[in-house]
Amino acid sequence: MSCALSGKRILITGGSGYLGVNLVNALMGVDCHVTRLSRTPSQIDQSLGTAAVCDAAADVSDVTTWPCVLREVDIVVHLAAQTSAYDAERDPSADWAANVQPMLHLLECCRTQEIKPLILFAGTVTQVGMSDRLPVDERHPDRPNTVYDLHKLMAEQYLKHYCNRKLVRGAVLRLANVYGPGPSSGKPDRGVLNVMVRRAMAGEPLTVYGPGGHLRDYVYVQDAAGAFIAAATRPEAINGRHFVIGSGTGHLLVDAVNLVADRVALRTGRRAEVKHVEPPSSLLPIESRDFVADATAFRQATGWTPRVELQEGIDRMVEAFL
Repeated sequence: MSCALSGKRILITGGSGYLGVNLVNALMGVDCHVTRLSRTPSQIDQSLGTAAVCDAAADVSDVTTWPCVLREVDIVVHLAAQTSAYDAERDPSADWAANVQPMLHLLECCRTQEIKPLILFAGTVTQVGMSDRLPVDERHPDRPNTVYDLHKLMAEQYLKHYCNRKLVRGAVLRLANVYGPGPSSGKPDRGVLNVMVRRAMAGEPLTVYGPGGHLRDYVYVQDAAGAFIAAATRPEAINGRHFVIGSGTGHLLVDAVNLVADRVALRTGRRAEVKHVEPPSSLLPIESRDFVADATAFRQATGWTPRVELQEGIDRMVEAFL
């Protein structure tokens, strides 16, 4: 599928972040042009593949950024975001400026300059709020119960509105719990499984709130990156839509943490203690959700399917972190 991107010019916002780094790595074998837009870009080894990669340092919240970076761009993968639900609750205005305003600036730039790139936006499965049924697909009603999820939904709706007006083409990939090797997120409520692996490898105890009986769907980061590549190759099939992206398998939180402890122990010879503690009073209600993804619609539209199961993904993380 990636050969369909040969010769394309791809702009990745948040390109030096966790998912951005993995997406750039996945594109390195494609004969394309990639611009990584970040506030503080990092260096990349150009010898790793055939893609031509360059860096641009700019703030996506600044309206003047977009006319400069959108010139001759075929595809925009918009990953730049404020990712902490707790930070969003503390400062909703700052979260709006980080997660909604850049999308509006991007879309308005496309409208005024009369350009129509394909825009792929990283949403989140928590936009639905507390799910009524499992697994969750695109027909599930959206009832966001955090400021963060409300703003992600607002950005999604802006994109769909401009798609409906035929001003741009685009789609939203609502991601389940992404895990795997890559830069640390820097937010304590993001990348929890990655944090658990690092703690287990350091011999530190692993904490589970309460019995840990809530379901999560974990999607390996390379599978998540592959979903964006698959979407980019099928613009007509995905245009104006949102998709649920996950593995389709639910794991109890306590089982996932114990699996981390077991797999790390096989490699290091010591098993981290798994401790059950009382949840803090500040815990957001969304943390007590159950979620399993039904990615059938995306598979039918693009042919994408997740390839890495949780145990293999944890093993890959252990090797990468070593």
